[in-house]
Amino acid sequence: MGAGTSSSSSRRRRQPVARHGELTSPRPLFQVLAVAVAVVLVAVVSLSSIAAFAFWDGLRTVDENAVALEGDETGLPPEIGEIEGGVNMLVVGTDSCEGQDLELFPRCAHDDGGERNDVTMLVHISDEPRRVTVVSFPRDMVVPIPSCPDGSGGYYSEMSAQPMNASYNYGGLACSVLTVEELTGVDIQYAAAIRWTGVINMSDAIGGVDVCVTNDISDAHTGLDLAAGEHTLIGAEALQFLRIRHGIGDGSDLGRISNQQQFMSSLVRKLQSGGVLSNPGVLLNLATTAVRQVSNGQLVLSDSLSNPQRMVQIAMAVADVPYKDIVFVQYPTEYALDGNRVIPVTWAADELFAALAENREITLTGDASQGYGVEVIGEAGEGGEGGESGTPAPGETESPDATASPEETPEASESPSPSATSDAVDLPEVIAGQSADQVTCTVAQE
Repeated sequence: MGAGTSSSSSRRRRQPVARHGELTSPRPLFQVLAVAVAVVLVAVVSLSSIAAFAFWDGLRTVDENAVALEGDETGLPPEIGEIEGGVNMLVVGTDSCEGQDLELFPRCAHDDGGERNDVTMLVHISDEPRRVTVVSFPRDMVVPIPSCPDGSGGYYSEMSAQPMNASYNYGGLACSVLTVEELTGVDIQYAAAIRWTGVINMSDAIGGVDVCVTNDISDAHTGLDLAAGEHTLIGAEALQFLRIRHGIGDGSDLGRISNQQQFMSSLVRKLQSGGVLSNPGVLLNLATTAVRQVSNGQLVLSDSLSNPQRMVQIAMAVADVPYKDIVFVQYPTEYALDGNRVIPVTWAADELFAALAENREITLTGDASQGYGVEVIGEAGEGGEGGESGTPAPGETESPDATASPEETPEASESPSPSATSDAVDLPEVIAGQSADQVTCTVAQE
């Protein structure tokens, strides 16, 4: 780390985190990767120990607090092994003030009682060959919300045009699932929601995530101050980074999505590196922290995801997926006439989801960010190698396409690049995103 490096903010106090309105809320992929990967390795490492017994016993609280999804089938095969077939999981981050620290979230003292899904992500894990695609849905994207269960045996009425983040406030996690299913045509089997304090606690447990920014950032809306350079963010500071949109890119939610994708790509590389997956102590800490988030109401799981054996099976399916096959994209949008909302570009989305349904490799052709929130600065090493070594610093931009000439590497002409395989689908340019083997850096707003 250079002069701009910060770990757990030694030069800053823990500042209050603004609630929402002009910013977004919490975290997502912590749940899929940090929880599921933690579970699988804790199970493998300590299944015969007293610690394992305490762990599984504690996870019973997960089942007690689980949310039922329509059409769930929670039966499990008799043996633990990699899950068969593909997986579709919805992960949301909500802005609930319930159980939050008023010192960090002072506006919660005047809370309206609502809870919105300000972060909404569909995690698709394909069948063999395994690939992972994470689709982010802008919170202000106007979509139809179908009739949703009201929790009392009845149903709320459907609505033709509402912001995506109204779905959770309307009918909870099950309603967000139904909304995304109707929009995408994808059958979602698993779902989870995490609140602010859960994000902070999971970030503390994982020991922080490395990010970089091109120039100094000072954002009054989230309370985040970062100098240009690389930083290891932990706790409340990680949450601030995930929620920031003012001060980066064009100041929009679209820029914030790509900022979150930078964070998640770095998280993936850390989870696949020896620093996490080979350390039973870190994994046990992650798993027990996740259990506490369920018991204290900061993490909500669907019935189908509440069984630890199922978590193990899903984790085993993604543990060895190469970085290039872990892709983060934004659901394609364009601005509505009023300029305040975005609307779906369904023709482009149809091409994306058709490729996923056919388990085709996807190639990004568009920008890393629709909101100019990040820029690509280099490539990460492949899975298990840490990924961060050799990353150019901000200002020393290295093209991710830079390769040696054919004269220098004769063998290069003998094996086509992944993007050149006959199986690959070039996504429309309107679909922004990055893969986990691309290192990106947040662009400060000018």
